[in-house]
Amino acid sequence: MAFNEAQITAVDHFKGPMMVLSGPGSGKTTVITYRAKKLIEEYGVSPSNMLVITFTKKSAVEMQQRFDKLMGSKKYTVTFGTFHAVFFKILKYAYNYNTANILREDKKTDIIKEIINYLRIEIDDENDFISGIISEISLVKGDMLDINHYYSKNCSESIFKAIYSHYNDRLIRSNLIDFDDMLIMCYELLTKRADILKLWQNKYRYILIDEFQDISRVQYEVMKLLALPENNLFIVGDDDQSIYRFRGARPEIMQNLPNDYKDLKRVLLDTNYRSNEKIVAASMKLINNNRLRYKKSFKCNRSAKDDIEISEFKNQIEECNYIVSAINKKLKEEHTYRDIAVLYRTNTNPRYLVEKLMEYNIPFKMKDAIPNIYNHFLTRDIMSYIKIAMGDDSRKEFLGIINRPKRYISRDAFNTPLVDLEDLREFYEDKSYVVDRINRLEYDIMMLEKMTPYAAICYIRKGIGYDEFVEEYASMRRIKPEELYDILDELEDSARSYKTYEEWFKHIEEYGEELKKQFQNRTELEDAVELSTIHSAKGLEYKSVFIMDANEGTTPYKKSVLDADIEEERRLFYVAMTRAKDYLHILYLKERYGKEVKVSRFIEEIRK
Repeated sequence: MAFNEAQITAVDHFKGPMMVLSGPGSGKTTVITYRAKKLIEEYGVSPSNMLVITFTKKSAVEMQQRFDKLMGSKKYTVTFGTFHAVFFKILKYAYNYNTANILREDKKTDIIKEIINYLRIEIDDENDFISGIISEISLVKGDMLDINHYYSKNCSESIFKAIYSHYNDRLIRSNLIDFDDMLIMCYELLTKRADILKLWQNKYRYILIDEFQDISRVQYEVMKLLALPENNLFIVGDDDQSIYRFRGARPEIMQNLPNDYKDLKRVLLDTNYRSNEKIVAASMKLINNNRLRYKKSFKCNRSAKDDIEISEFKNQIEECNYIVSAINKKLKEEHTYRDIAVLYRTNTNPRYLVEKLMEYNIPFKMKDAIPNIYNHFLTRDIMSYIKIAMGDDSRKEFLGIINRPKRYISRDAFNTPLVDLEDLREFYEDKSYVVDRINRLEYDIMMLEKMTPYAAICYIRKGIGYDEFVEEYASMRRIKPEELYDILDELEDSARSYKTYEEWFKHIEEYGEELKKQFQNRTELEDAVELSTIHSAKGLEYKSVFIMDANEGTTPYKKSVLDADIEEERRLFYVAMTRAKDYLHILYLKERYGKEVKVSRFIEEIRK
């Protein structure tokens, strides 16, 4: 195989630490596998003394398959695995652990749910809260943080500490460890037991790490220990593609590597074999705005067939109509469906697009499940108001909304399966201010009876005061109320074209069924347009890429306020751009849900 000069330098490296900076489409997997081959065949390194680490099991399997194919029929005992697999192997030998000791992800969710119930924490959007708590527990462990100095993003410090403490106690009592415990326990074992550390240092004398930019603090500390004393550490990564800070990835570790290893050799894989020259030039123009990075320049040997397209649309409907039209056009220009990807910042972005693709029978598959907005607790509340207005007197519907906004009505007042407002008035006959609120509720229900779905949602939010409840809830959850208002705005917009509640409810049911079916079949469709968050598209490539909703608040995301956050958002956009081989379409809106939105600063940086 023909290598460029930078690849030859990397492949030929023998001893000591080396950092290989690998840009998009620069052939890093080839470099890792060929270097492993060279260590065995030319430098006489025993395969059993080599460790190749990747971040996912899928990547580890693919890397090993590439290596096995390269080496021919003979089998070699090189260890390919994820950090977790390798660390668990070390713990297994020390503590006799087996797979039954590993906490399954679904069981983790159940435990957190049980703790929330035990502590009597009232949460409306339970799935979102649990997901956030699990991420934070992982972050605390992976960054080796002191829980007493951690500021939770999901709840008060006292609540988070209580959940964290109960969770760890539960694991200890059940003799279970989660994936983060594997890392911490492995680090503690190797720092306390010099004999065990020496055993594994002798075993893994040559360590190769892929996607090093995604490494966490504790993973790096263990790798440093294992690499001693020879420091035959060969790391491959791209600090410009570090996009997992929320999972504990720390790009600054890669930045500081020359300080940790004074004899570190460095090489840049400086040829992009994937994207055309215009895509490479535009993506570099963007990423050069980041300050904390290794400066790089890339060569490209592919000429551009077309300019990068940057297009403005009045709203999401126009944007999605354009995408559908452009897909159909590309199918006449030597594209298949699978050559095309539509990328977006969060998995809530493509609801309109999904409906439009269904309408035009364009096959698509989703790398991530798209949350159904109609299953959100805010939507359920709105629907409860409407169902009550349609004549549903069930206790369940009333309990859901009776204090949203606050009416100071107790659950104890609902002691029958069906609710009669006259009974409620009798229950609170000595509290005139509550009776006034019941009377107002009755009036509001009557008002909702004859409204369209769109008018009803507007009335519930502003006339009844549901937005006031949203603001209080957001304050309690430490999130911006705008995040919840966005969901309600989208719900309003989705209801705009329906004249009756029945018609709207029917659409909601059909949409949910279709979404479920599409996700279940996502792996079966071979020729289909790929819909993916940018995070999930990392490492992939397509002939044509559409980046949706390139607006401020979406990308960079509205939660990004610190310089480090903005730099990560810029890296994320860079990753999205460099998934494209031949054609790149960047789309942005003038307004969303009737409100004006600004074009992303990243587009302005590309245009300069």
